[in-house]
Amino acid sequence: MVNYEVTVYTTNCALATTINNVYIKLVGSEGESNRSWLWGFKGSLALFKGDVAHFTVSCRKSLGTLFLIELDKQHFLLFQDSWYPSKVEVRSPEGDTYCFPVHRWITDREVHLFREGKAVIAFEETHPLAKDAREQELIGRKKDYCWEELKEGLPHCIKGKSPLSLPPEVRFSYTKDIEFVWTAATGEIELYVKGLEKRDEPWTDIDAFDRVFRCKMTETSEYVEEQWQEDEFFAYQYLNGVNPIMIRCCKVLPENFPVTNDMVFLHGHGSLTEEIERGNIFLCDYKRLDGVTANTINGKKQYLMAPLVLFHKRQGKLMPIAIQLKQTPADDNPIFFPTDSAYDWMMAKMFVRSADFQEHELNVHLLRTHLLAEVFAVSLLRNVPMVHPLYKLLVPHTRYTLQINILARLALISEKGVFTEFAASGGEAMFTILKRSLSSMTYKSLCIQDDVDERGVRDMPNYYYKDDGLRLWNVILTFVKEVLSYYYKTDDVVVKDSELQDWIQDIFEHGFLSQEQTGIPQKFSTVAELIKFVTMVIFTCSCQHSAVNSGQYDYGAWMPNTPISLQRPPPTTKGTKDHIMMQTLPDISTTVKGMSTLWLLSKESSDFVPLGQYPEQYFTEGFPRKLIKRFQRELLQLSVDIKIRNEPLSLPYTYLDPASFENSVAI
Repeated sequence: MVNYEVTVYTTNCALATTINNVYIKLVGSEGESNRSWLWGFKGSLALFKGDVAHFTVSCRKSLGTLFLIELDKQHFLLFQDSWYPSKVEVRSPEGDTYCFPVHRWITDREVHLFREGKAVIAFEETHPLAKDAREQELIGRKKDYCWEELKEGLPHCIKGKSPLSLPPEVRFSYTKDIEFVWTAATGEIELYVKGLEKRDEPWTDIDAFDRVFRCKMTETSEYVEEQWQEDEFFAYQYLNGVNPIMIRCCKVLPENFPVTNDMVFLHGHGSLTEEIERGNIFLCDYKRLDGVTANTINGKKQYLMAPLVLFHKRQGKLMPIAIQLKQTPADDNPIFFPTDSAYDWMMAKMFVRSADFQEHELNVHLLRTHLLAEVFAVSLLRNVPMVHPLYKLLVPHTRYTLQINILARLALISEKGVFTEFAASGGEAMFTILKRSLSSMTYKSLCIQDDVDERGVRDMPNYYYKDDGLRLWNVILTFVKEVLSYYYKTDDVVVKDSELQDWIQDIFEHGFLSQEQTGIPQKFSTVAELIKFVTMVIFTCSCQHSAVNSGQYDYGAWMPNTPISLQRPPPTTKGTKDHIMMQTLPDISTTVKGMSTLWLLSKESSDFVPLGQYPEQYFTEGFPRKLIKRFQRELLQLSVDIKIRNEPLSLPYTYLDPASFENSVAI
């Protein structure tokens, strides 16, 4: 007889303990053990949360190289509980130690198979049982994770009407669940107590709103309240606010934006034509919003414009110089300038900021981070087994994404969702904008290095999103390159990896609806192509999501800076009366509903996992684990550099500090 020493690690999270009877079978190249009961002196507490339990499995002879274990859990006294083991380690009689990552809930009485931690690509499998286990895992995953069309023309999503329809291993933790519900409930209760949620009349004056705003403030939101009317801050938000990817260098003025040299004053920097030639003129064009039917809120028609905004770069600053609120030039569509009356100029900027809210929430935030992250996650779970290096690399960046998106579909964009009922672009307009956004999306626009060059903003000063984002991209790219090059030595290995090819094909088909003009690859032919795409996936699910999500309450809580909707049409002539602003801004109930939602969407949970931290160990080999340590050191140095850069700034830019945002789209 020979003995195998089995060590079982139970995750230290709420409800991870089991008092059921757990059984194990060891499978190796030379045979397999009998199914053995994991019994210890602790009895039912042997597999308590956070505990490490030791057992012995005896076999008649050595099993050779271990590559698989089978675990099953049978009820005790008719009680079937849930158990969350993190890993199982087995020490063989020859002195070798094998690690089997688990990282999943076991809630039933079925037999579950787990592979030894060394990453293996499909065509490298040699043992028939290993091949079969790999195939059976993917068959089961394809049943658990099914595609569903949310709306024609939009990326497909996970099939499931509620979080409970998801497999347990991709749901929120108990802690995350409780905190999320509590944050949402306290926001709603506060509105109810104040009696604001049913009041559909306009605000009487800005002071009335200020009294509500002061209940929940951040340092940034307070700064926004003080600066929102300033031109420099208006422009600053296009660099470092929640929508930092829209501004682009204007090489030729659009024909539908007839600004001439004599219309703008550039403070001694030459004519508009000359400054365009020098690369100092920038444009934001909200053409995706053109022609959509604005929402009706509390029985009242709302207004949504598709403005064009021109900026001038001077003395290291960006300043707005012209605004046209509708796409088609006309006598009743004046171009506004900073030289107009303060009230006319402020109203024009307010309509722009409301348009930016819609563009940001639907295209930049929902589509380009949440929906794409869901596509990447579902395709990974359907096509790539746990033993694959790509799964090990990417699965931490899918944490909580499926549940947060289901909750968004239920609470935000459903028929009775907050966005549907209270945003100017709610309802059918929302899906029109999303479809337009997907059809115009490109692969280059998802890769920050390509994007800043395509938009002509690489040399823009004080563009902290760009500066931090480029450094993050390079750190992630280096890490991904080193990890994947360890497993993919040649391009031929990439081409032969059928699971990898299935993953990208599923993304192209279900995420980008087989639209070739997006430039999204349909297959991988080289290691370099694979490295760039995986870098983009990690950047999108972590860095980009933080950049466009974390500041929502900071910049949107002071409602005049980012109106969720507007109740009056835009001015058709200059000479706006003072009282018009309060009648134009969203009514009381719309304002406070928007505030409470932004608060919820910006609130991190206590089980937050920062970028580059991997509490669940998927890689077991020494080299990739060494690369992870190096990755973490580089992220730490970047975090230190960002903090030092921020010290003298009146408004620090923190949204791309890797210590402050998650690995995944988890909120």
